[in-house]
Amino acid sequence: MAAAAQSGKATTVKTTFSRETSVSIDIKADAAIVWALLTKAQDYPRWNSTVTSIEGNIALGGKIKLKSVLDAKRTFKLTVKEFVPEKRLVWGDGQGNRVYTISKNENGTVTFTMTEKIGGLMFPMYASMIPSFDQSFEQFARDLKGEAETIMNSK
Repeated sequence: MAAAAQSGKATTVKTTFSRETSVSIDIKADAAIVWALLTKAQDYPRWNSTVTSIEGNIALGGKIKLKSVLDAKRTFKLTVKEFVPEKRLVWGDGQGNRVYTISKNENGTVTFTMTEKIGGLMFPMYASMIPSFDQSFEQFARDLKGEAETIMNSK
């Protein structure tokens, strides 16, 4: 992965039938700390300024209801599709999936990556109504990094 991709800057690739947004950032914390933040639903609004509320159990097969600052009136009803502790978390709905990965680095840091791909045959009909995720993804990554590093430094 290019160094620029790990700087917390989001990238988006658009096609006729899909859109994929990704962000990666290096975090000076243990994978366990990052994983705990990603999987404790009720704690999201405290540390994550892009989420206004989240309910449910973030565990394999779990159902969650998420409200985002991007579309404050909409509740996203999501299912947890993959759950590999301290490595990979995937949730989504019929429109797409969000994938969180945590990769341990040799220097004691981790690289956090978040990618969301949305689309399908009907995507061209509603694509223009979906706001850009870039700024929200960058903020999510910054918020996660800040909270994880604060916890790590307090140990």
